[in-house]
Amino acid sequence: MTDFVLAAYTFGQFLNRAESPAIQSFFDIEPSVAAHLEASPGFIARSGYDSDPGPETWGKQVFPRFWTDNGDGFAPSTLSLWQDMESLAAATYHGPHGAAYKRGREWNIPAIDWPGYVIWWVPSSHKPNWAEAVERLEHLFDHGATPHAFTFKTAFDPDGIAAKLNSARVKSIAGKA
Repeated sequence: MTDFVLAAYTFGQFLNRAESPAIQSFFDIEPSVAAHLEASPGFIARSGYDSDPGPETWGKQVFPRFWTDNGDGFAPSTLSLWQDMESLAAATYHGPHGAAYKRGREWNIPAIDWPGYVIWWVPSSHKPNWAEAVERLEHLFDHGATPHAFTFKTAFDPDGIAAKLNSARVKSIAGKA
């Protein structure tokens, strides 16, 4: 059996243009939040962005059909790989990212009309690109959670069998971060 890792794609839309003073506090904390995520237990890798120094980009960055360009050509989005769901959940909802997540309404349009994230299993040798991530998010929107594209709430294991997030393990991992 091939080993699998969890791919995660997040997508949002800023309330204002990226260069707006109203969004500046997002950019002020972004480097430290990203550094903490990269140091989190279970983190494997993340795609960079063509316009930024840092990790290489995993293909041309594209956005889902829900994206409305407000004139800056930008949308806050991430693409990353994790060892398992619990590691991703611990890094997402605890620590510096958890604190930033709670502030999300200061910067982002609420993800009511589209999913704000999608997760899916990939072979450990596979690095998903931005187009694949967008396809998974749109699939989640169009078909609901399936083994092809799912969320923490309705999750699947690498074999496509319904799975539940182990909240005790999430808390344990978060306590180590």
